[in-house]
Amino acid sequence: MIATLLVALLALIFPAPAAAHDVDVTSIARIFLDQIGERRYVLSVVDTKVPPIVGMQGVLPDGCAPLSAEAAGVRLVAGFAFECTEALTYDDVITLPWSLSGVVALVRWNDGTSASGLFRGDGRSVAVRLADLQAGAGSAGRLAGRYFVLGGEHILFGIDHLLFVLGLLLLLRGFWPLVKTVTAFTVAHSITLGAAVLGYVPVDRAPVEAGIALSIVLLAREIVVGHRGHVHLVHRQPWLVAFMFGLLHGLGFAGALGEIGLRSSDIPLALLFFNLGVEAGQLTFVLVLLVLGQAMRKIVRDLQPRLEPALGYALGGLATVWLFQRLPAVWGG
Repeated sequence: MIATLLVALLALIFPAPAAAHDVDVTSIARIFLDQIGERRYVLSVVDTKVPPIVGMQGVLPDGCAPLSAEAAGVRLVAGFAFECTEALTYDDVITLPWSLSGVVALVRWNDGTSASGLFRGDGRSVAVRLADLQAGAGSAGRLAGRYFVLGGEHILFGIDHLLFVLGLLLLLRGFWPLVKTVTAFTVAHSITLGAAVLGYVPVDRAPVEAGIALSIVLLAREIVVGHRGHVHLVHRQPWLVAFMFGLLHGLGFAGALGEIGLRSSDIPLALLFFNLGVEAGQLTFVLVLLVLGQAMRKIVRDLQPRLEPALGYALGGLATVWLFQRLPAVWGG
């Protein structure tokens, strides 16, 4: 029904990504700040796709100046070393000139303590406030709130996950099948998300991303053949299929939390609220579709027999493009 229009709109808003969870899509970069001396520090950039910082003006706090990697005695792939006239304090701010949604930072002080935080950007730069990175400075409530929002953003801007949920909805008829299917998808991706972030399941991003695209292709096929009267397991037990593919999508969600520099003690709380944010975003998307479908059911009732298979072809075509974009990374190309 209304879903066809939504697919077209989403396709215009979000160009087909080659890897749906990289910094160029999530817009969240990751950095490490290490104190290597009483007044010396190294800032390392984890993500290779962020713009290089070519000048230090306005980046470092007053009293700090860049230091060559040789002088600092470190080897840097991406980032910079710097030295300050006095040790960094609670009031200092490092301003990164990136037009990103935010930055996840982990600081490791030379006394053995560490802290982590998520810092929001304003569209021009991201201010990393040392007040939020002092050991013990970040409250549990602040950590929970930040990762709840991050989880919601990740699902709402992760178009491949949304289109998979949309495809599931097209196969469902009735309220209880909807409840069982969405619950199965939720439980499944919660299991693999937690297992991956806690290190129990290794995640190779390239095949996971390709598998997610393939799951949408297969779901789109079932939408089309179901309309022709061919009923398979997907139609009889959609919750089971949602659970199986949900395990795969959970590994995709883990890409947003994997290696982001959280302290070990922060991981359980961040994981819990990131997952709650994912669920809140997913339920918001489902409710919006249901409300729109209900509001426009009279308008599209006569067109529905043609709209649903058209939607299946649209989903399948878009997912096939993603699949072929992501396959070279699986093969190491």
